[in-house]
Amino acid sequence: MISLFISFSVLIVGYLIYGRVTEKVFAPDDRKTPAIEVNDGVDCVPMKKWKAFLVQLLNIAGTGPIFGALMGAVFGPVVFLWIVFGSILGGAVHDYMSGMISSRHNGASIAELSGTYIGKAAKWFMRLFSVVLLILCGTVFVTSPAGLLDSLTPDWMNGTFWAVVILVYYLLATLLPIDKLIGKLYPVFGVLLIVMAGAVIGGVIFSGGKYTIPELSLKNLHSAGTPVWPYMFITVACGAVSGFHATQSPMIAKCIKSEKEGRSVFYGAMICESVIALVWAAAGVAFYGTTGLLNEALKGGASNVVYEISTGVLGVFGGILAVAGVIVCPITSGDTAFRSARLILAETFRLDQKKIKNRLLITVPLLAVGGLLTWFAIVNDNGFQTVWRYFSWSNQTLAMIALWVSTAYLLKEGKYRFGSLLTALPATFMTSVSITYILIADEGFRLDRTVSYIAGAAAAAILLAVYVFALIRKTLSKKS
Repeated sequence: MISLFISFSVLIVGYLIYGRVTEKVFAPDDRKTPAIEVNDGVDCVPMKKWKAFLVQLLNIAGTGPIFGALMGAVFGPVVFLWIVFGSILGGAVHDYMSGMISSRHNGASIAELSGTYIGKAAKWFMRLFSVVLLILCGTVFVTSPAGLLDSLTPDWMNGTFWAVVILVYYLLATLLPIDKLIGKLYPVFGVLLIVMAGAVIGGVIFSGGKYTIPELSLKNLHSAGTPVWPYMFITVACGAVSGFHATQSPMIAKCIKSEKEGRSVFYGAMICESVIALVWAAAGVAFYGTTGLLNEALKGGASNVVYEISTGVLGVFGGILAVAGVIVCPITSGDTAFRSARLILAETFRLDQKKIKNRLLITVPLLAVGGLLTWFAIVNDNGFQTVWRYFSWSNQTLAMIALWVSTAYLLKEGKYRFGSLLTALPATFMTSVSITYILIADEGFRLDRTVSYIAGAAAAAILLAVYVFALIRKTLSKKS
């Protein structure tokens, strides 16, 4: 339990100190934000800071820091280190930079920013890659709540029925102005997510010794022997470092009223998400007693594990919270995933989104593809796990690219020394994670472990060398 409280404390200190360092490097000023400059009444709409924070938290969180943290806890308390330091040094920096750089480009997506700072080829790659990731994300967050609703309702209300209901809601959330549906519901759901985490950890701590939260250990406790590197760093994305956030931060970059709100909204929301991830990682092992039993329970679905923990710790109240959370939270990530995909495609085809006709032209085909993937996930026994694994790898690969885009931006802005290292170092780390995983994983190339480790490290070293060369060249040109 001591390790958990220390982890919470480090996250808070990280926000207060490293968050300010990150803000100082970016240097927010008094220029007009898209919410003020553009204010189109659809996507660029001013929001109060507290509301922007809660909407951002729901955008990036959903059940990501719950499901991912539970699956990551199978490796043991070593997951605490990744959640804490991954968030402070990588994830929160990633989210802040993605949002703030977007704000300075009228709310441009990560795909457009990639083209601006890395090149035209990168822009087209990221357009395709981002949209695929967002559709996968939207699909993941249809199937999990639909599955739970299927188990709680009459037979005629099966998974397909609930998937259709959720997709209809997605249609509305994707089409309507952001302040009409998302802006009204998300603050309430954001509070629900926080209350749910607080109630669960409170129930564990004050259980009278029934549950024991394990102390920090570097030992790999995965019952199947799955290595920590790189699997844990892919499994726990939301809560540590997540590329999906790079697609969501630009959405709220269109809504903040001042650049100086960025640290609270972007960096702060990521730290809050990490607190939630820590809660569920600790609760998972504490409730089941061993990582082996937790791993067995997860085979029945992460939603069922959340329900078992909540009801076991909090009784009927916990059951209500679990059902509400596991249904509402994923839906609130899925709808904004499709909304972000709409915005990226609108940029690509230069379609004015003030016109409902243009929004429909993009949204309907997007949801049709999402519907087909949802059907695949429902009719196949391992469909959800398959989609989740591809989503997880795509997610971390996008994080890697977003961090390199941020590095290129900082170099262009003259942040030659520590400033650009702020993003270059986590970008290098995520490069190694992403490349190693796709080479070694069953859904990847299934190469030998040693070969994959060497190749992943080599890829990271090459990109780091490119960065160092660019840094030296910029420094020398400045001196001359």
